[in-house]
Parts: sequence; C-alpha cells; structure tokens
Amino acid sequence: MKLWGLPLLMEACLVVCQDASHNATSTTSTKDTPTNSAALNGTNPTAISSSTVIDWDNLWDLYVGPVATAALNTTLAATPIPTTELIPPPHLNPDVSSRGQQVPIATKNSSWSLPKGFWWGVASAAYQVEGAVKAEGRGPSIWDMLMYRVTGYSVANETADIADNHYYMYKQDIARIAALSVNTYSFSISWSRIFPFGNGQVNQLALNHYDDVINTCIEYGVEPSVTLYHWDLPLYLQNSYGGWLSSQIVDDFVEYAKVIFSYYGNKVRHCYYYPLPDSYFGAIKEIPMWQQPYWCGRHALLAHSKAYHLAKFLGINGSISFKNSGGYKIPLTNSTEDAKAVERAWDFFEGWFANPVFINGDFPEILKGFFGSFLPDFTDEEKQMINGTSDLFAHDAYTAGFYFCHSRGGVDACVQNISNSYWPLCFGSTYNNPASAGGWVIGAAADPLSPWLHKTTEWVPAFLHFITNKWKPKGGIAITEFGFAEPFEGAKMNKADIVFDSIRSSYYKEYLEGILIAINEGVNVVGCLAWSIFDNLEWRAGCGSRYVNYTTQERSYRASFFEFVNMFKVYAEDPVVPHYVS
Repeated sequence: MKLWGLPLLMEACLVVCQDASHNATSTTSTKDTPTNSAALNGTNPTAISSSTVIDWDNLWDLYVGPVATAALNTTLAATPIPTTELIPPPHLNPDVSSRGQQVPIATKNSSWSLPKGFWWGVASAAYQVEGAVKAEGRGPSIWDMLMYRVTGYSVANETADIADNHYYMYKQDIARIAALSVNTYSFSISWSRIFPFGNGQVNQLALNHYDDVINTCIEYGVEPSVTLYHWDLPLYLQNSYGGWLSSQIVDDFVEYAKVIFSYYGNKVRHCYYYPLPDSYFGAIKEIPMWQQPYWCGRHALLAHSKAYHLAKFLGINGSISFKNSGGYKIPLTNSTEDAKAVERAWDFFEGWFANPVFINGDFPEILKGFFGSFLPDFTDEEKQMINGTSDLFAHDAYTAGFYFCHSRGGVDACVQNISNSYWPLCFGSTYNNPASAGGWVIGAAADPLSPWLHKTTEWVPAFLHFITNKWKPKGGIAITEFGFAEPFEGAKMNKADIVFDSIRSSYYKEYLEGILIAINEGVNVVGCLAWSIFDNLEWRAGCGSRYVNYTTQERSYRASFFEFVNMFKVYAEDPVVPHYVS
C-alpha cells in the first residue's frame, strides 16, 4: 500500500547503518567500495562506506538484533474451507435473508461487461505479509533495520518478524482466495531471500519456496503474478554503496532479475517492478536530500529497462511492466495557475517514469529543467533502451485529490525561487473543495493512519481516460493496487463488527463500476488487483480484504471480499469458478 515522504525521515537511520558497518569484522561476503567523491553536477555518485567484510549472522546481529519467530515454522498444508465461511453477507445472499428485512435489488447495467481475458485478484508484498524474516537464509532488508533501530518508526514499534506468517501459511491462504473464485494472486519476491547479501551467492531454499508458491497458485486455478521489488532492498547493498543512489545497483538488480526469470520462466503471467522513489533510502550525505530520490529514480529506470530487455532475450512470454503510483489530479479552481500546478503534479508523480517508458525515453520537459543542474542526461542509447519497456500501464491507484498553486507570483515564480517552501514541486494538494464549492471533502476519509486516502471512486473513469490519452499504452491499463482503510477498524474488538466493513465494501463496488464505465467508453483496462490479500504490516502505519487475528493467525473473510468477487460474478464475461481443496 502507498507510503509517503520517506526520504525526509532517513538521516537518523543512515547513521545507524554506516556506524555499524565500520565495526563489522567477521567474514563471508566482501564488497569493495571506493572512497566517496560524489559529484553533484552530472556524474553518478559513488558509495561512501569503507570496504566491509561480514557474514550472515553478523549482518543480522549488527544491524537488527534478535528477532521474533512464530510458533508455526513449517509449511502448513491446505485444508478445506468450512462452507459456513463461504456464505456472503445477507444483502448479497437473498436466499438466506428471509426474516423480513427488505434489501433493494441492485439492477445490473446491461451495457457494462468485463471482457474475456480480464484478470482480477488480490495482491500482497513480501515484507508486509511473510514474516519468517530469518528463515532459510534470508538476509535483512532495509526495513528490518528501520523497524528495529529507529524507535517509533512504525506504530507501536511493530515489526514484520511474524506478520501474517504467510511464508509458512501460503498454501492455506491461496486455497482461501481460490475458494472465492479469485483468478490472480500478485505477490512480491524478497530480494534478500534470493540473494541474502543482495548479490553473490544464490539461496536455493528461497528459490524452492517461491517455486512452490507459484505451483500452489497453479494447482488451485489462480494465475501467479510476481513483483520483483516492493521496497525491501537488501540491507547489505544499502550499506555497501548506498543502494539505489549508486549506479552499481543497476547490475545487481539485473542479475537478481535474471535468476528469477531463468528459474520461474513462463509460469508467471505478469512480472512487475515497483520504482516508487519515495521508498528509496539515501546514504550519501554529500548529496542533498532533495536530490536523492531523483538519482534513485534515474537508476531505477535503467535497472528496469535492462531487466525488461533481458526478459525478452530469455523468451519470457508474460508481460513485464513497472508500477506507477499516484492518483487522479484535479485543479482546485479553474485558474491558469492551478492548471499549471496539476501539470507539474502529473509530471512529478506518474510522468517521471511514464514519459521515458511510454513516450520518448526521457523525462518530461518540466522535470528536465529541474534535473539539469544535477542529473546527467540520458544518452541516446539509454533513451532507446528505456523507451517501450512496459507491456502494459500498471498503476497502483487508490484515490484522487485537488492540486493548486500556493505560491505568490504563481508557479513560474516558485520554480525560480529555491527558498520557496513549495520548491521544487511548486504545487500544493488538498482533499477539500474550494470555499466556493462549500469546502466539502472530496470523499469519505479512510482511517486516520492513512490521511492521504479518501473514497473518490467517481473520479476513476476520468483517471483511466487521462492515462489513455496521455501515455497511450498499447497493452492497456492494469490497476495493480486499489483498496481502502476502514476508519477506526483497529479500535474494534468484536470480530463480527470488524469483518462487516461497509465503507470498504462500497469502495470496491464503486471503483469497479468506475472501471466498467471507462471500458464501456472505450478505455482498454485489462485487469485489476485489490489490496490486499489480508491485513498486513502497513509499513510505518503498522497492521485488506481478509481479517487476520495476529494472536491466533486465524483468517476471516470480510464483507468487502464478497462484494469485490460479486462484481465479477455479475459483469465478467469469463466464468467465475471457485476451486476447493480436494
């Protein structure tokens, strides 16, 4: 799920990272990293940490420390789902609601349909659901260190040591979604499980594990989709050369991708890479924090494009894409300055990655003017390599917002004034309509821990039209995450109240109605994935569509899951067929 503003929080944890690295003395993995002479004006920065010699145990002990383990630490076989758990809520099941209540019948719109081949399902991310953080040779990621060494970094100082214990319970979890007819499961692979140090020796136990996850999906009629990277960078690469800040990351990521492509081949229908720069972490203090995300983004584009071409060379038939993140952007007023602000917002969010990949191999002109003072230009060869490296437009799109110019003198004056508090973005955002429209909020607010999220499903068709008109993706659009945090759900104590999530249910229904409207109007939407398969560690917000009791690890379907599935029963041209444990 979306996370905002991470680069501003990294200074303290970087000190932890670097100070500890100088004390490492034991052996197994070595990485020579040059003394830093990071140029800030047009050359790639180099790493600053000294050469490190360290083994797996010390990597964990120095940077993370002892971790918790779950009582269940072997793979759990799938068991049949009790039929009582598969009964939908009364408004979706009139056969069992005959006690006198009157439920208005929702009329199907006969002009809507989800075409044959439209894929749909649920998504997750390794760090947020797997647990078992040290199991079978996994190395630490940056998030293991952050959760342990930066006090207050997550709500109640929660960690992902156990999370949903999906690493051992995946068979049952996949069986549960298959029993409700879900046809796609998108999960991420932990880079630091495959390469505990981020590079070097491959961990065969990890390859075997994900192979069985994929095979289990196929066994239950669920298409597996894989995200190669969902923010959980191997900690050793961060310490060795600054992670995504260094061009060294490109070859390490491509080597990791090569292992995944070669081992799993064409078992996987869709493969994604998640380049959201808010999730990258800097370690080169000579580079100002405001520059660091853009260095990371540049290296992410090069890594993604090289991995894309590698996949095609290896004969991978599934789609290869990167994920955009953002939402629909609406001018707060009809002013020219607010229109300029919206244009900048699109470029700083989606356009930053979408323009190079879908238009011309290069950044939008607005960004090139900003990047020119510190980022090297892409060469003609790099532009050619980047352009066209996404088989569909994958977008994690939860919400919408209003954007405006907040600077005296307008956007242009802000761009020229580095001391302006809105520089370099030079736009502001709000979820409230202007006073002239009554000041009403754009839509129902989600839980306070997700202040950026509002229910804005009426803007979905306009959003999909905008992507189509702006970037013209030949392979169509896939919404690879959408979901809603039910307000104050964490404060509820009664399970029956927790699983009856009425706002999230209406969110899923109305979001899918927005997709149906767009399809009916000619937009090529090819698939969608709800976030998430179940409750999970929401990064800094702490602990989807299924409720998880973290004490017992009991899973329960929420009403929203049934609402989500029902939309495909009503509108999908392909049959919606459950698969059960035999």
